[in-house]
Amino acid sequence: MKCIILAGGRGTRISELTKNIPKPMIKISGKPIIYHIMKHYSNYGIKDFIIAAGYKKNIIIDFFKKKKFRDWKVKVVDTGINTMTGGRLKRLKKYIKQETFMLTYGDGLSNVNLKKLLKFHKKSKKISTLTSVRPPARFGAIKIHGNKVTYFKEKSKLDEGWINGGFFVFEPEIFKFISGDHTYLEREPLRNVSKKKQLYAYKHHGFWQCMDTLRDKELLEQTFKRKSKF
Repeated sequence: MKCIILAGGRGTRISELTKNIPKPMIKISGKPIIYHIMKHYSNYGIKDFIIAAGYKKNIIIDFFKKKKFRDWKVKVVDTGINTMTGGRLKRLKKYIKQETFMLTYGDGLSNVNLKKLLKFHKKSKKISTLTSVRPPARFGAIKIHGNKVTYFKEKSKLDEGWINGGFFVFEPEIFKFISGDHTYLEREPLRNVSKKKQLYAYKHHGFWQCMDTLRDKELLEQTFKRKSKF
């Protein structure tokens, strides 16, 4: 099974580190975050990767040329600098035959059980499945009546709703919902798939952390120091 990794964005929200390298090449515990993502997939036997590159693509290309990963098949494809997430996927259509495939972002780590995710997707018989997660809590929650605080809860992700955590499984029919380079996967394609009741959510209660800011990077570093792996 193939796994597509979206790795072409500019990473502007963490521009302190992406001036010189693409976001997926930011190191966590001494290795690029994209390596850790691929290692997780590899642990579940998924070792055929297509990396949708764009911004500073040569750094990603050079990394995989120099590093030889046993049993991994890695293809880095230039999907354009200004192409949106849906457009990047659309550009890779020719590499995906009539087969189920996985897709994730190049800036998030999770311990989601990919075997169970795939089983859930196959059982649903839908076009697409996303992994839903609780966002890491950043603020405490309060409720106010007049000027009186009636509810106070220190940082807890239980107070948050579910969000898209990436780690998708798709059937090739998804390409029909993507118009071109300027299409965001998370907008019209997934909205329209959802309207047709062809989008399911696999609820993941374990570890998940994206890397949008320096603070997020520090949290990931701390996680690796505590557990040696996520």
